[in-house]
Amino acid sequence: MALEIERKFLVRDPEILNRTTRKTHIIQGYLSLLPEATVRVRIKDLQGYLTVKGLNSGATRHEWEYEIPLADARQMLSLSQGTIVDKVRHILTDDNGLTWEIDVFTSPHPGLILAEVELPSADTPVELPQWIGREVTSEPQYFNSAMAAAQKNDKSGKNIIINFDTSE
Repeated sequence: MALEIERKFLVRDPEILNRTTRKTHIIQGYLSLLPEATVRVRIKDLQGYLTVKGLNSGATRHEWEYEIPLADARQMLSLSQGTIVDKVRHILTDDNGLTWEIDVFTSPHPGLILAEVELPSADTPVELPQWIGREVTSEPQYFNSAMAAAQKNDKSGKNIIINFDTSE
């Protein structure tokens, strides 16, 4: 059984993007938005992935991810619930050897920038770089699945938008 242990933060200083070593375009949608079992289909550059994630328990949850053919991923995206999430992921390794994934959202919340760091254990100490802002690991509105779900139309046909606090 695979465990994902990650912490998520707002980015205080977007200039950090100039120091990243690579970037990847990601488009993803959700076939299931149930918190107990989200099912995500993702296209990362030109590769498809299918991921199943269990319920969050703090910074930890079960996760299984599989490569799938690009054509299958494209077809599955058409079955997505809610809105497609579109972002560019920038990768940075800090001075302590931790790899940070910094996501710059194009949709559904243009300009939102979040940083995630995956850890070997929940009690791994993390020295936060100066460009990191407030931790949002336990705030569901910052989950990608919640962003996709919140864009469902209300009865008037208007999109429901989550209000994000990007301040420190």
